[in-house]
Amino acid sequence: MFPYTAPPRIMFDGEAPRWFEPEKIVVTDTTLRDGQQGWRPITVQEGLRVYELLVELGGRGAIASAELFLYTPRDRELVKRIREYGADYPKPIGWIRATMNDLKLVIEAGLDETTILTSISDYHIYYKFGVTRDKAFNKYLTVVEEAMKRGIVVRCTLEDATRASLEKNILPFVEKLIALSERYGVTFRVKVADTLGLGLPFPEVAPPRGIPALIEALREAGLAAEQIEFHGHNDLGLVVANHLAAWLHGAGMSNCTLLGIGERAGNCPLEVMLLHYVGLTGRLDRVNLEALPRVVEVLEEMGYSVPEYQPVVGRNAFRTKAGVHIDGLLKNPEVYLPFDPGIVGRRADIAVTAYGGRAAVVMWLRARLPEKIAETIDKDDPRVEAIYREIVRLFEESGRHTPLSDEEMLRIAARYFPEIENS
Repeated sequence: MFPYTAPPRIMFDGEAPRWFEPEKIVVTDTTLRDGQQGWRPITVQEGLRVYELLVELGGRGAIASAELFLYTPRDRELVKRIREYGADYPKPIGWIRATMNDLKLVIEAGLDETTILTSISDYHIYYKFGVTRDKAFNKYLTVVEEAMKRGIVVRCTLEDATRASLEKNILPFVEKLIALSERYGVTFRVKVADTLGLGLPFPEVAPPRGIPALIEALREAGLAAEQIEFHGHNDLGLVVANHLAAWLHGAGMSNCTLLGIGERAGNCPLEVMLLHYVGLTGRLDRVNLEALPRVVEVLEEMGYSVPEYQPVVGRNAFRTKAGVHIDGLLKNPEVYLPFDPGIVGRRADIAVTAYGGRAAVVMWLRARLPEKIAETIDKDDPRVEAIYREIVRLFEESGRHTPLSDEEMLRIAARYFPEIENS
């Protein structure tokens, strides 16, 4: 269950949920759509750099598609450049509103698949559009039908699905999509959008807030795993749990953004779902998680500030301050690490404070001294004791609250270990 050289496996007590199909689950990306919408507009060159990151991370099939806007000349140029890039995965698809003018943009871009915004809750139908359900559905379906006539696969976004009636809104609309799909012989997909992050991951919770019940209802209605995509937001802090619940209860696609960048509290972090993808499928061969530091580097170059405590990619994700934890890491890294940080291109690190104890000094030294010297250092070494006492005195006398930098530690340690200056 806990292999150190791979992300932790996700196992079941007895049989897996009825609709779960691990061979059909994939991640899909919306960094270039919802990500830039929730952060800032990006240039064509920046968009290409983000797309290249996606190819590097999941271009072996784990990241199936990447959706893009088509509204501005910059958007359309980015789509053109991505198509010219020629990668099999992620496949570029459009994102449009349910209008004929928007559909024309998809056709002109030469795309054979597009997401279409089909807001599904009464909040949107009555308050945003000011129409009845029938009028809203007919408007959506007119565009969907025209797309299907042209052989374009549509991915209908059921916006605000977790505030929509399953019986009056979601299922009647899906039934109409099924009828059109059968008439034209073109498949379709639905994106279940938890637009306000109200979803709950527990099977006992009724729809629309219950994600397992909502996804299973779509499977009961006749949709296959590859026809159901889940798109969550993190307003109530449950986005990863909801995305996992969607996968486990029958959805094939998990629609995410790099680092969870998106509207308000953000979207589902793509890198975290890639870890869980491996945990559910064992397919480490379909991902390249070692590319994640490159993701951080590129986004920071673009001006995005990665939170220090962000899971997996934040600077503190594999950094330990507590003396008890550091002592455990010295004895065996598996004690306080969920998996080898090298899997995601990182290494275990420590932050030296007055609370790190002698173990922190030993671990810091071992990471920086020549190997033959490093392996002889332990907590009983008098030089370690001397360095530790200097650290404690420094914090006590200065009233300091922040960890020591590597440069500060180097100045202290070099007095006792001159070899460290040349290591």
